[in-house]
Amino acid sequence: MKPTPWLRCLKPNPQAQLRLFCFHHAGGGAIIYNAWPAQLPHIEVCAVQLPGRETRIRETPFTRMEPLVQTLTTALHPYLDKPFAFFGHSMGSLVAYELAQALRRMAQPAPFHLLLSGRRAPHLPDPHPPLHRLPNEAFLAAIQQRYGGIPDLIFQDVELKALFTPLLRADFTLVETYHPSTTQPLDCPLTAFGGDSDHYTSHAELMAWGALTNKAFAVHLFPGGHFYLNEQRLLLLTEIAALLRFDAAVM
Repeated sequence: MKPTPWLRCLKPNPQAQLRLFCFHHAGGGAIIYNAWPAQLPHIEVCAVQLPGRETRIRETPFTRMEPLVQTLTTALHPYLDKPFAFFGHSMGSLVAYELAQALRRMAQPAPFHLLLSGRRAPHLPDPHPPLHRLPNEAFLAAIQQRYGGIPDLIFQDVELKALFTPLLRADFTLVETYHPSTTQPLDCPLTAFGGDSDHYTSHAELMAWGALTNKAFAVHLFPGGHFYLNEQRLLLLTEIAALLRFDAAVM
Protein backbone atom coordinates (compact mmCIF):
# COMPACT_ATOMS: atom_id res chain seq x y z
CA MET A 1 0.00 0.00 0.00
CA LYS A 2 1.15 3.51 -0.78
CA PRO A 3 1.67 5.46 2.48
CA THR A 4 -0.97 8.05 3.37
CA PRO A 5 -1.51 10.12 6.53
CA TRP A 6 -5.09 8.89 6.57
CA LEU A 7 -4.23 5.24 7.29
CA ARG A 8 -2.10 3.32 9.75
CA CYS A 9 -1.53 -0.17 8.42
CA LEU A 10 1.00 -1.77 10.79
CA LYS A 11 1.10 -5.14 9.03
CA PRO A 12 0.49 -4.74 5.29
CA ASN A 13 -0.87 -7.97 3.88
CA PRO A 14 -1.13 -7.88 0.07
CA GLN A 15 -2.36 -11.50 0.06
CA ALA A 16 -5.33 -10.74 2.33
CA GLN A 17 -8.72 -11.25 0.70
CA LEU A 18 -10.30 -8.50 2.77
CA ARG A 19 -9.26 -5.06 4.03
CA LEU A 20 -10.78 -3.79 7.28
CA PHE A 21 -10.93 -0.02 7.78
CA CYS A 22 -11.30 0.96 11.45
CA PHE A 23 -12.63 4.33 12.62
CA HIS A 24 -11.85 5.62 16.12
CA HIS A 25 -14.01 7.25 18.79
CA ALA A 26 -14.17 10.94 19.70
CA GLY A 27 -10.89 12.10 21.21
CA GLY A 28 -9.21 8.89 20.07
CA GLY A 29 -6.85 7.95 17.29
CA ALA A 30 -5.65 5.08 15.15
CA ILE A 31 -3.47 3.79 17.98
CA ILE A 32 -6.46 2.07 19.59
CA TYR A 33 -6.34 -0.51 16.79
CA ASN A 34 -2.60 -1.25 17.02
CA ALA A 35 -3.14 -4.72 18.49
CA TRP A 36 -5.80 -5.79 15.98
CA PRO A 37 -3.60 -7.07 13.10
CA ALA A 38 -2.06 -9.75 15.31
CA GLN A 39 -5.51 -11.16 16.06
CA LEU A 40 -6.73 -10.86 12.47
CA PRO A 41 -3.82 -12.33 10.49
CA HIS A 42 -5.87 -13.09 7.37
CA ILE A 43 -7.27 -9.55 7.15
CA GLU A 44 -5.43 -6.35 6.26
CA VAL A 45 -6.30 -3.99 9.13
CA CYS A 46 -6.10 -0.30 8.24
CA ALA A 47 -6.85 2.15 11.05
CA VAL A 48 -8.14 5.50 9.82
CA GLN A 49 -6.30 8.48 11.32
CA LEU A 50 -8.33 11.68 11.36
CA PRO A 51 -6.63 15.11 11.51
CA GLY A 52 -5.81 16.72 14.85
CA ARG A 53 -4.30 13.77 16.75
CA GLU A 54 -1.22 11.56 17.03
CA THR A 55 0.81 11.83 13.79
CA ARG A 56 -1.57 14.56 12.54
CA ILE A 57 -1.68 16.65 15.69
CA ARG A 58 -0.74 19.88 13.90
CA GLU A 59 -3.72 19.60 11.54
CA THR A 60 -7.13 21.11 12.22
CA PRO A 61 -9.76 18.51 13.21
CA PHE A 62 -13.10 18.41 11.43
CA THR A 63 -16.17 19.72 13.24
CA ARG A 64 -18.80 18.75 10.65
CA MET A 65 -19.58 15.33 9.22
CA GLU A 66 -20.28 16.26 5.59
CA PRO A 67 -16.86 17.77 4.75
CA LEU A 68 -15.12 14.97 6.63
CA VAL A 69 -16.92 12.29 4.62
CA GLN A 70 -16.34 14.16 1.35
CA THR A 71 -12.61 14.26 2.12
CA LEU A 72 -12.53 10.60 3.18
CA THR A 73 -14.15 9.39 -0.03
CA THR A 74 -11.27 10.91 -1.98
CA ALA A 75 -8.52 9.96 0.48
CA LEU A 76 -9.55 6.30 0.76
CA HIS A 77 -10.55 5.73 -2.86
CA PRO A 78 -7.14 4.28 -3.90
CA TYR A 79 -7.43 1.71 -1.09
CA LEU A 80 -10.85 0.37 -2.07
CA ASP A 81 -9.26 -1.82 -4.75
CA LYS A 82 -10.08 -5.08 -2.95
CA PRO A 83 -13.08 -6.25 -0.91
CA PHE A 84 -13.33 -4.30 2.33
CA ALA A 85 -15.34 -3.84 5.51
CA PHE A 86 -15.76 -0.94 7.96
CA PHE A 87 -15.55 -1.05 11.76
CA GLY A 88 -16.34 2.04 13.79
CA HIS A 89 -16.60 2.66 17.51
CA SER A 90 -18.83 5.42 18.91
CA MET A 91 -18.14 8.49 16.74
CA GLY A 92 -16.39 6.12 14.34
CA SER A 93 -19.67 4.26 13.81
CA LEU A 94 -21.29 7.40 12.44
CA VAL A 95 -18.31 8.14 10.20
CA ALA A 96 -18.30 4.57 8.86
CA TYR A 97 -22.05 4.65 8.22
CA GLU A 98 -21.95 8.00 6.41
CA LEU A 99 -18.96 6.91 4.34
CA ALA A 100 -20.82 3.77 3.27
CA GLN A 101 -23.80 5.90 2.25
CA ALA A 102 -21.55 8.33 0.35
CA LEU A 103 -19.90 5.48 -1.57
CA ARG A 104 -23.32 4.20 -2.60
CA ARG A 105 -24.41 7.64 -3.83
CA MET A 106 -21.22 7.83 -5.91
CA ALA A 107 -21.73 4.29 -7.29
CA GLN A 108 -18.39 3.32 -5.74
CA PRO A 109 -17.51 -0.10 -4.28
CA ALA A 110 -19.46 -0.77 -1.08
CA PRO A 111 -18.25 -2.42 2.12
CA PHE A 112 -18.96 -6.13 2.35
CA HIS A 113 -19.88 -5.67 6.00
CA LEU A 114 -20.54 -2.72 8.29
CA LEU A 115 -19.45 -3.35 11.90
CA LEU A 116 -20.70 -0.63 14.25
CA SER A 117 -19.93 -0.35 17.94
CA GLY A 118 -21.01 1.62 20.98
CA ARG A 119 -23.38 4.04 19.26
CA ARG A 120 -27.15 4.23 18.89
CA ALA A 121 -28.55 4.18 15.34
CA PRO A 122 -28.28 7.64 13.73
CA HIS A 123 -31.99 8.09 13.08
CA LEU A 124 -32.79 7.93 16.80
CA PRO A 125 -33.07 11.25 18.69
CA ASP A 126 -30.30 12.05 21.15
CA PRO A 127 -31.79 11.81 24.66
CA HIS A 128 -28.75 13.49 26.24
CA PRO A 129 -28.00 17.22 26.42
CA PRO A 130 -25.14 18.42 24.17
CA LEU A 131 -21.76 18.95 25.79
CA HIS A 132 -19.58 20.66 23.19
CA ARG A 133 -20.39 24.22 24.29
CA LEU A 134 -19.69 23.70 27.98
CA PRO A 135 -16.70 25.47 29.61
CA ASN A 136 -13.55 23.37 29.55
CA GLU A 137 -13.64 21.93 33.08
CA ALA A 138 -17.37 21.14 32.95
CA PHE A 139 -16.95 19.73 29.44
CA LEU A 140 -14.26 17.24 30.44
CA ALA A 141 -16.03 16.28 33.66
CA ALA A 142 -19.32 15.65 31.84
CA ILE A 143 -17.61 13.44 29.24
CA GLN A 144 -15.82 11.45 31.92
CA GLN A 145 -19.05 10.95 33.84
CA ARG A 146 -20.99 9.89 30.75
CA TYR A 147 -18.44 7.67 29.01
CA GLY A 148 -15.29 7.31 31.09
CA GLY A 149 -12.09 6.62 29.22
CA ILE A 150 -10.24 9.92 29.76
CA PRO A 151 -6.90 9.10 31.44
CA ASP A 152 -6.35 10.71 34.84
CA LEU A 153 -3.15 12.25 33.49
CA ILE A 154 -5.22 14.53 31.24
CA PHE A 155 -6.86 16.08 34.30
CA GLN A 156 -3.58 16.35 36.18
CA ASP A 157 -1.32 17.83 33.47
CA VAL A 158 -2.15 21.40 32.42
CA GLU A 159 -0.31 21.16 29.10
CA LEU A 160 -1.91 17.84 28.14
CA LYS A 161 -5.32 19.18 29.07
CA ALA A 162 -4.77 22.27 26.92
CA LEU A 163 -3.73 20.05 24.00
CA PHE A 164 -6.47 17.46 24.37
CA THR A 165 -9.53 19.60 25.11
CA PRO A 166 -9.80 21.40 21.73
CA LEU A 167 -9.57 18.08 19.87
CA LEU A 168 -12.23 16.50 22.04
CA ARG A 169 -14.45 19.56 21.65
CA ALA A 170 -14.08 19.41 17.86
CA ASP A 171 -15.05 15.73 17.81
CA PHE A 172 -18.05 16.29 20.07
CA THR A 173 -19.12 19.23 17.92
CA LEU A 174 -19.03 16.91 14.90
CA VAL A 175 -21.10 14.24 16.67
CA GLU A 176 -23.60 16.54 18.38
CA THR A 177 -24.36 18.59 15.24
CA TYR A 178 -24.62 15.50 13.04
CA HIS A 179 -27.80 14.52 11.22
CA PRO A 180 -27.92 11.45 8.96
CA SER A 181 -27.69 12.24 5.25
CA THR A 182 -30.21 9.47 4.58
CA THR A 183 -31.81 6.53 6.33
CA GLN A 184 -32.17 4.51 3.14
CA PRO A 185 -31.13 0.95 4.01
CA LEU A 186 -27.70 -0.17 2.84
CA ASP A 187 -27.16 -3.26 0.73
CA CYS A 188 -24.58 -4.89 2.97
CA PRO A 189 -24.79 -6.92 6.20
CA LEU A 190 -24.64 -4.86 9.37
CA THR A 191 -23.58 -5.99 12.83
CA ALA A 192 -23.84 -3.82 15.94
CA PHE A 193 -21.66 -4.36 19.01
CA GLY A 194 -21.86 -2.94 22.51
CA GLY A 195 -21.07 -3.35 26.17
CA ASP A 196 -23.79 -4.84 28.35
CA SER A 197 -23.07 -2.18 31.00
CA ASP A 198 -22.86 0.79 28.61
CA HIS A 199 -25.29 3.27 30.16
CA TYR A 200 -25.02 5.55 27.12
CA THR A 201 -25.93 3.04 24.40
CA SER A 202 -28.67 0.53 25.15
CA HIS A 203 -29.43 -2.79 23.50
CA ALA A 204 -32.60 -1.29 21.99
CA GLU A 205 -30.59 1.58 20.49
CA LEU A 206 -28.18 -0.91 18.94
CA MET A 207 -31.09 -2.98 17.61
CA ALA A 208 -32.37 0.10 15.77
CA TRP A 209 -29.41 -0.18 13.34
CA GLY A 210 -31.31 -3.11 11.80
CA ALA A 211 -33.61 -0.70 9.99
CA LEU A 212 -30.62 0.61 8.02
CA THR A 213 -29.75 -2.54 6.09
CA ASN A 214 -31.51 -4.77 3.55
CA LYS A 215 -29.18 -7.63 4.41
CA ALA A 216 -28.36 -9.70 7.49
CA PHE A 217 -28.32 -7.92 10.84
CA ALA A 218 -27.29 -8.94 14.35
CA VAL A 219 -26.37 -7.40 17.70
CA HIS A 220 -23.61 -8.77 19.92
CA LEU A 221 -23.10 -7.60 23.51
CA PHE A 222 -19.91 -8.10 25.51
CA PRO A 223 -19.19 -7.62 29.21
CA GLY A 224 -18.28 -4.01 29.97
CA GLY A 225 -19.21 -0.40 29.47
CA HIS A 226 -18.74 2.05 26.62
CA PHE A 227 -15.11 1.04 26.12
CA TYR A 228 -15.75 -2.69 26.38
CA LEU A 229 -13.63 -3.19 23.23
CA ASN A 230 -10.46 -2.53 25.23
CA GLU A 231 -11.13 -5.11 27.94
CA GLN A 232 -12.87 -7.61 25.63
CA ARG A 233 -10.64 -7.20 22.59
CA LEU A 234 -9.99 -10.91 22.08
CA LEU A 235 -13.70 -11.81 22.28
CA LEU A 236 -14.63 -8.97 19.94
CA LEU A 237 -11.95 -9.83 17.38
CA THR A 238 -12.88 -13.51 17.48
CA GLU A 239 -16.44 -12.51 16.56
CA ILE A 240 -15.26 -10.09 13.86
CA ALA A 241 -12.94 -12.71 12.38
CA ALA A 242 -15.81 -15.20 12.16
CA LEU A 243 -18.09 -12.67 10.48
CA LEU A 244 -15.48 -11.61 7.94
CA ARG A 245 -14.41 -15.20 7.22
CA PHE A 246 -18.02 -15.85 6.25
CA ASP A 247 -18.01 -12.74 4.04
CA ALA A 248 -14.80 -13.86 2.36
CA ALA A 249 -16.22 -17.34 1.77
CA VAL A 250 -19.22 -15.98 -0.15
CA MET A 251 -17.33 -13.38 -2.22
